[in-house]
Amino acid sequence: MPRHKDLLRPFMALCRSIVSEGSRREIDYLLEENRILKQALGKRRLLFTDEQRIRLAEKAKALGPAMLQRLATIVTPDTLLAWHRRLVAAKWTNPTPPRCRPGRPRKPWEVRELVLRIARENSWWGLTSIQGRLAVLRHLIARSTISNILKEHGLTPDTRRHTPWRQFLKQQAATLAATDFFTTEVWTITGLKTVFTLFAIDVKTRAVEILGSTSNPDERFMAQIARNITGVAEGFWVGKTMLLMDRDRKFSTAFKTCLGAAGIECILTPPRAPNANAFAERFVRSIKSECLDRLILIGEDSLQRALREYSAYYNRERNHQGIGNQLIAPRAEDLVGTGAVQRRGRLGGMLNFYRRKAG
Repeated sequence: MPRHKDLLRPFMALCRSIVSEGSRREIDYLLEENRILKQALGKRRLLFTDEQRIRLAEKAKALGPAMLQRLATIVTPDTLLAWHRRLVAAKWTNPTPPRCRPGRPRKPWEVRELVLRIARENSWWGLTSIQGRLAVLRHLIARSTISNILKEHGLTPDTRRHTPWRQFLKQQAATLAATDFFTTEVWTITGLKTVFTLFAIDVKTRAVEILGSTSNPDERFMAQIARNITGVAEGFWVGKTMLLMDRDRKFSTAFKTCLGAAGIECILTPPRAPNANAFAERFVRSIKSECLDRLILIGEDSLQRALREYSAYYNRERNHQGIGNQLIAPRAEDLVGTGAVQRRGRLGGMLNFYRRKAG
C-alpha cells in the first residue's frame, strides 16, 4: 500500500507548476509594462522620493543581483543596491550636531541697532565714547565689537565719520536759511515774459520772505538783494548766520562776498543734489500748485499782488506738516474767538482760512 507522501507528490508538483506558470506570466506582464513606460519617458530622468527609494531598495535586497539583472528596468541593479547600502549605513550612523561657528555669539539685534543709532546721531564720537554711553545703558561691549558692527554697516569706526546732511540741517536750523529762484510766466503787451523771483525760507520755522522779482536777475539786482538782507536789523534775518543755496551762477561772487562781510556764510549744496535744498524746493511746489499755476497773470503788478497774498497766507494762515501741522505765526485774535466760524479769503477765495469770531 503506497504511502500518503507518495500520493501527494504528483499533486504538489502540479500545484507548483500552476503557481509558477501564473507568477511567470505576471512577471512577464510587469516587465513588458515597465519597458513600455521607459520607452514612453524617453531620456527624461525619473526623480524618486526618499520613501520610494527605501521601498525599492528593500525589495531589491531580497531578490539579489542575478534576479535584479533580469527584472530591473527603471533603474539599474547597481543603483538599487547602492540605495540599500546607504540605508544600512544610515541606520548605524549617529546624527552629527550642527557645527558651531568659532568665536563669541553675535550681539542681540536690539544692541546692534542701539550702537548704530548712537553712532549715526553723534558722528563725532569715537569708539571709546560710544562704549561709555552703552555702559551707562547697562550694555558692556568691547571696542572691537563696536568697530565690527559699524564696519558691517559702512560706518567708519572713528571720529572721521561724516555728518549726514539731514542731521546737519537739524543741528543748524535755528541759524540757517535757504534761498532759491522760481520762474513765472506773465502776460505783457509784447507777449509772455519770464519773471524770476528770489525767496528765502527759515529752515526751523518754515517762514518765507520774498526777496525780489525781476525779468533780468543780473549783478545789479543781486547786489541790491544783498544790501536789503544785510541792512535789516530785525525780523526774518535776526540770528541767521548761514544761507543755503545751490550752485546757480546768479548767486555771484559779489553777492556772496557782501553777505560774508555781514556775517552770513553762504553754504553751497553738493553738485547734482537738488534734494539738499529740499525746504526751498518744497516751497516752490506749494506756491506753484496752490497759487501761481491757478492764475492768469497780466502784468508784473498782478504777480506782485499774488506773491504778497500768498506770503501772508503761507506765514500766518496755512498749516505746515513739517512743524507738526501747525501755523507758523498766527495772529492772536485768530486763536481766541469763541463765536461762529468765519472764512477769510484771499485772491478771490482761492486761499481760505477759517477762524472763530470773537465772542
